[in-house]
Amino acid sequence: MYMKNLLLTGPPGSGKTTVIRAIIEKARDLSPTGFYTAEIRKGGVRQGFELVSLEGERSILSDIHANKGPYVGRYRVHIEAFEAFLSTLTFDASMHHLFVVDEIGKMECLSPRFRSLVSALLDGPVPFLATISLHGTVHIEAVKHRSDVEVFLLSQENREGSADLLLQKIRRVSEPTR
Repeated sequence: MYMKNLLLTGPPGSGKTTVIRAIIEKARDLSPTGFYTAEIRKGGVRQGFELVSLEGERSILSDIHANKGPYVGRYRVHIEAFEAFLSTLTFDASMHHLFVVDEIGKMECLSPRFRSLVSALLDGPVPFLATISLHGTVHIEAVKHRSDVEVFLLSQENREGSADLLLQKIRRVSEPTR
């Protein structure tokens, strides 16, 4: 039996977002929806993180210059803006056959709306692909230890070909839903 919930984890810089973006490109026939996270850099220095929906909408998740919001490391998280961004996303099983979230991390899990969305996507009928922190909060660990998920640990050794392998797994479970 194949799991419909695939979680990609690994240390920072292991290529999780790169693999997710490659899968999104190769899975256009599944009409994927969701979002990925991109670094905001100035002068080669990371300033924060931006959310990018697969429909092209953008919002700031966190940055080092904000004067409000909770800290995660040196970044202040824009919870209200994140929740507003989430409300623009449409996870509709009749239109989309792959749901993507990059990432289930400490910043994102500060949002009750996000935690609820992740639970609904995990419990729903559509294949769900997400990146998830290697180490994290109680919520992050609970998601990784659900019986209906497969966690894939990305490394330097297995990064090449990971997108194709994960896409094969997604296609095996998505066929009955299409």
